[in-house]
Amino acid sequence: MGIADFTFYLFGITVVLAGFLVVVARNPVHSVLWLILAFLSSAGLFVLLGAEFVAMLLVIVYVGAVAVLFLFVVMMLDVDFAELKAEMAKYVPVAGLIGVVLLMQFAMIFGTWQFSEGVETRLGAPTPDAAEVHNTAAIGQLIYDDYILLFQAAGLILLVAMVGAIVLTLRHRTYVKRQDVLAQMYRDPATAMELKDVKPGQGL
Repeated sequence: MGIADFTFYLFGITVVLAGFLVVVARNPVHSVLWLILAFLSSAGLFVLLGAEFVAMLLVIVYVGAVAVLFLFVVMMLDVDFAELKAEMAKYVPVAGLIGVVLLMQFAMIFGTWQFSEGVETRLGAPTPDAAEVHNTAAIGQLIYDDYILLFQAAGLILLVAMVGAIVLTLRHRTYVKRQDVLAQMYRDPATAMELKDVKPGQGL
């Protein structure tokens, strides 16, 4: 086994273990740290594949911005995770049913999986020749031409995940005074302002 194979298995095992620890970690801060490790290991796998552009995107965008933002938000927000977990426990049966359905679908897909023609050639050279097309241009062609539907579906899944996270963590506090935008827009200046006739030498 060469150094490339050893590095691939090292990064691959690290990604799987880090992703598993992201889910099972009890401390949200530890989950974010494991997520950063998974991103860095994934970036190493992309470097091995010759996709340096995607690897740098993972490090700069996800690790340098998104994961750090998650870390600061989790550390700064005073979220009652015990109450949140208690409410999420009510949806465990539904989540289990969805998990069973997903496993059945994966089993059906695995039973009918077939490799396309020319897969050995593509695995031998996963990236185009640099003399023919630039790496970034090849990625853009794959994402926005060949796999545009899958790219849009991935964006939709991320949007649903973001909305779900907001719904799960949103808490309306009764003692906080909130801004009523509609009340401000439709207010009547005649009733909102009162004129006082203050005589000289007298106060309000």
